Amino acid sequence: MKILQRVGNFLGVGGDRSADAAHYIALADGLVVTESHGEAWFTLDSSNTDLMSEAARDAELDEAVAALSKLLAGSEVHLKILWSPLSAADYMDEAQSLFTAGRWQEWAQTRVDRLDEIALPDRHLLMGVRITERSGQAAAGRRGIADGLGVGSSGLSSRELARLDASMRRLGRLLEATPWRAQPAPVEMLAWMIAREQHRTTPLPSPNKGLITGAKLAALTRGRVLPYPDHLRVTDAHGQTAAWTAILTMSGFPEHMESPGAGEWLRTLSEITYVPDIDDDDLTYDIDPASLILPVSPEASVRFKVMGKRDAMTKADQARRLAKEQRRSAAQHSAEDPGRAVEETEGVMADLLRDMGRKDVTLVEDHPRLIVTSTTGLEDLRARIDAVRAHFGGLGIEVGVGEEEQRELWLEAQVGDRLRVPDMGHTRDVTALAGSWWWGGAKVGDDSGPIVGYLTGSTPGVFRNDVTSGSERGDATTTAYIGRSGRGKTTAMMLSMLDAAFRGAFVLALDFKGDLGGVVSAGRRFGLNSHLIETGAAFAGVADLFRLLDKEGSERAQIEVPAQLGIAMPPHLRARGAETPVQHAVNAVISQGEPATWKVIDYLRRSDDPLARETGEALYELGQTAIGGPFMGRPRDGAAPLVPEPGIWVVQIPGLSLPGATDSREDWNVLQRMSVALMHSMLAYGITTAGRKDLRTLRKVVAVPEVHVLTATREGSSFLEYIARVGRALSTSLLLDTQDPESLAKLVGVIEQLTTLVGFQLTNRVQQDALAELLGLPVGHHTRTLIQSIGMGGDGEIRHGHSIVRDRRFNAASVQWDIPTEELLRLLDTTPRADAPAASDDVSTAQEAAV
Repeated sequence: MKILQRVGNFLGVGGDRSADAAHYIALADGLVVTESHGEAWFTLDSSNTDLMSEAARDAELDEAVAALSKLLAGSEVHLKILWSPLSAADYMDEAQSLFTAGRWQEWAQTRVDRLDEIALPDRHLLMGVRITERSGQAAAGRRGIADGLGVGSSGLSSRELARLDASMRRLGRLLEATPWRAQPAPVEMLAWMIAREQHRTTPLPSPNKGLITGAKLAALTRGRVLPYPDHLRVTDAHGQTAAWTAILTMSGFPEHMESPGAGEWLRTLSEITYVPDIDDDDLTYDIDPASLILPVSPEASVRFKVMGKRDAMTKADQARRLAKEQRRSAAQHSAEDPGRAVEETEGVMADLLRDMGRKDVTLVEDHPRLIVTSTTGLEDLRARIDAVRAHFGGLGIEVGVGEEEQRELWLEAQVGDRLRVPDMGHTRDVTALAGSWWWGGAKVGDDSGPIVGYLTGSTPGVFRNDVTSGSERGDATTTAYIGRSGRGKTTAMMLSMLDAAFRGAFVLALDFKGDLGGVVSAGRRFGLNSHLIETGAAFAGVADLFRLLDKEGSERAQIEVPAQLGIAMPPHLRARGAETPVQHAVNAVISQGEPATWKVIDYLRRSDDPLARETGEALYELGQTAIGGPFMGRPRDGAAPLVPEPGIWVVQIPGLSLPGATDSREDWNVLQRMSVALMHSMLAYGITTAGRKDLRTLRKVVAVPEVHVLTATREGSSFLEYIARVGRALSTSLLLDTQDPESLAKLVGVIEQLTTLVGFQLTNRVQQDALAELLGLPVGHHTRTLIQSIGMGGDGEIRHGHSIVRDRRFNAASVQWDIPTEELLRLLDTTPRADAPAASDDVSTAQEAAV
């Protein structure tokens, strides 16, 4: 370093502090070209680390260290972590391709309004790498900060552009295989990244043949930024202050930092919150205190350069030699005590040299900056700064405002600029930088589809879940909701059912508990074809197998109906051979046309055979009961049938008493026989509807709350495994709701077909371990504590709808299922005080009443 530069650095004016602002020539996909150099820019993917196992974290960290040491050694790199408000209006545009049924526009608008209310920020990770120096180009004229960023007059030839593009893509292919999954940043993203610093509301320019140059590029940097000693002010087109910004430097780090823990200093940016100063007049008496806590969302700009191993070892050896000389010098004087710090430095450098010789470890020079911005005022900016300093102070990291150097630090943070304040940097091993986990956080759910909630981990974001999309991807189609009663699993399933119905699906719910009536009310409220079918005289014959299997032809019913009546009839009649006259009656009724189960019973009652008459009378009397009526009672005039058409069909059959899988059939009581017979109708209907050739293109969903009712029987377990295994081929999704993950785990056919698993709170140790295994989390005390606490708020009260989700990629993160309106929350209420929907299927009347 030259003597003048050393003196300049000492006086605070050295380095490139006084250099001109970046002079842009062109933007293209993955490229930023200035007068002096060209940079490759990539978007980085987030990794799901919040609930990642220790072994998986260590493996991913090693991959990141290797990528930094091998792929980026010697390169000047610029890492940026940016935030943008979630554009809720975009969801309405997306809804046009998602939903087709009912008043879907109104349904989507409720979610848009809710997203606007919670105002989730989006995190953007970008990395720029200088790939070439543009020697021979004209130097830019000097500009002041008041002129902002400039635009050069030098052109960019197609040959040079092609050469830069090839270099960018070669590097991109290497970085794509890293944990960051780097992709070339679209030119629109680069334009947004540059223009956002001006806080202007003008539309971004559209690229011409993939390039933004000339006047369009000039429009991106048309703004005015005024520097003050401790902040900058960005003015709008009318000369008014649009934003107050401060650049913070990170001047001191602890000697040792743990990861997970304080070492993840870049990942924790999203966790910084503050309480703004609000006038008492603006506070209402019923305001939620939690709503006053707002995210600071500080952004990061980190310029770093990974040293080559030889240079790094030379620098480490120089530090070791210096410490050694200091120790020897102290020993030769009267003090004879070199100091613990000197001795530790010598030992640490010796260990570092050994590690660099044996492993892929090298040193990195990094210059971290934090950008804090407020659009409210200077006092609000200072409150945000205090929150940032307090957060990092708790981690042992010194953060301060770059006094008197806000201009230089702000320019340094811009895309395409350079390191301007080199004396505010750090030299450390590359693991310390990778251990900041800038790409870590929370990530779970589908990339597209209905938004049903939001992430509650270290990275904010929405949670998307499309239970009908598995078949389209050629993937599994089963979703399980697991947790103790009253934590929100049934409500979460109902939200999924509604979204599926708005997508034009046929949704069949077998409601054994009797609390899914709210989904019918909600469906009617938003114009969906929704029906509630209950046990009892009003729904006699609705589950008649002749009616349910009419599209399959009489051949299927000719087998299923006698089997069903054989289950229902008293065992002493079956022992006397009553199954033979029943089969005869079925054959006769089929031959007469328009068959029905009640006609079979009537035929038996009029038979000359005493056994047939006795069987018919017994079945007739059982058909008058609430459980027998739906499958063998005579339907009332005008009763709505259960038909496989788009909409929601809830078959509510509470009070079933199904025998266990090991119970002998001869020991079944009357209620158990009738329960199994009714269940026979629903299972046969579910299987045949899923497999019908004319319905293969129709999205179908079978929802089973309280699934342990089915898993307790052989027939129920076989039904669940069949639907799970054939769901992909038959476009049928299976939704399961249970409090017993241990029993569910024994259904191998179901577990193998799980695409999404939603875990709510459990308190039993055995069940917690079973859920942890299904979620792919390490079984142990930490996970048990996590599962127990997931359903509790900070005050120890129940937090409904909070869960851990494992998606189809086997990512796991904590998620809050979110009901967008108070009205919908009341409609979906599953508590005993909830009002049941009207049993009538007069949809238009129900809709008018709801409106």
